[in-house]
Amino acid sequence: MNSQQIIQHRLHQQQLLHSRFTRPADLVRWMGCIQAQDYAGAKWAIGNRIKGSTDASIEKDFNEGKILRTHILRPTWHFVAPEDIRWMLQLTAPKIKAFNKRLHVKLGISDKDLKRSNNIITKALGDHKFLTRTALLPLLAKAKINTDDIRLGFLLMDAELEGLICSGPRQGKQFTYALLSDRVPDVPAPGREEAIARLTLCYFSSRGPATIQDFQWWSGLNIADIKTGLHLNKEQLSHTVANGQAYWFAAGAPANKRTVSSTFLLPSYDEYAVAYKDRCDILPAEHQSTAGYGIFKPVVVVNGQVSGIWNRKESSQHITVTTQLISPGKKATVDTAAAAYAAFMGKKLQSITSI
Repeated sequence: MNSQQIIQHRLHQQQLLHSRFTRPADLVRWMGCIQAQDYAGAKWAIGNRIKGSTDASIEKDFNEGKILRTHILRPTWHFVAPEDIRWMLQLTAPKIKAFNKRLHVKLGISDKDLKRSNNIITKALGDHKFLTRTALLPLLAKAKINTDDIRLGFLLMDAELEGLICSGPRQGKQFTYALLSDRVPDVPAPGREEAIARLTLCYFSSRGPATIQDFQWWSGLNIADIKTGLHLNKEQLSHTVANGQAYWFAAGAPANKRTVSSTFLLPSYDEYAVAYKDRCDILPAEHQSTAGYGIFKPVVVVNGQVSGIWNRKESSQHITVTTQLISPGKKATVDTAAAAYAAFMGKKLQSITSI
């Protein structure tokens, strides 16, 4: 398996080519998690993978709780399916909490502060169902809990990691929080080994071919846990050696995917880029240290390769897309991809320019 075959396989498994899903919640369940600190971009990440979906339809699913948004896997927001949130939190939250502990010390956030904050937040949400950060802030301030700087974010994240709260419906453009128990029925969680097995199978099925190091970066699991996950899925997963590394993928998926010409305008932090520690297969090495490419800005992906960056300007009815390619002489056909983005946003594509 060479790099081009790895790329084509990933495009298929990530549902960028010929997606078999028609509902956003089913896609999120297949992917396990979709990084979502850029909320608008994360909706477009789903839109690229669900034909006919729109920003408005995904917003509706989010508001109805068919898709949740919380801190999980790593200390950042992700979309996650309601039925997966509890066991994924149980598996990955302890490591995030250990990482955050060092920052809590620097910020003067004590365990007592966290306990008091969690009690105040859960009581308030029990009384009012959905509340914004703005609404929660004075309640914490009244209890003399310091919420200056970024402290409020860490207090809310701890409540998420404890499995107490998660996303509620948006109020206008503001996010709300809700009690997790109100959004998701409390069901028995699988044992730790079963959870490791589930996450391992999910990752390599939806993002393979990928290496152990890729999975470790994405999941936060240690190597011993990952080896356990591979062993427990020895009938479901297969691997091949390429570039001197073992690449794992779903055993039922053909190892050699047919090459399909494609162009995508992917958002920043799209799973196609962010889900791998080693991005050499999709991004030339000389550009990997450049903040403009990779995972930090929206990228133009042509035939699986990152070929540039893009941005857009929006008015009430129109969108203008601008692209900047890595190689000035290389032209990417972005018309169809740009038109798809405009349609997703419910607007008309006004123009496409290259710089």
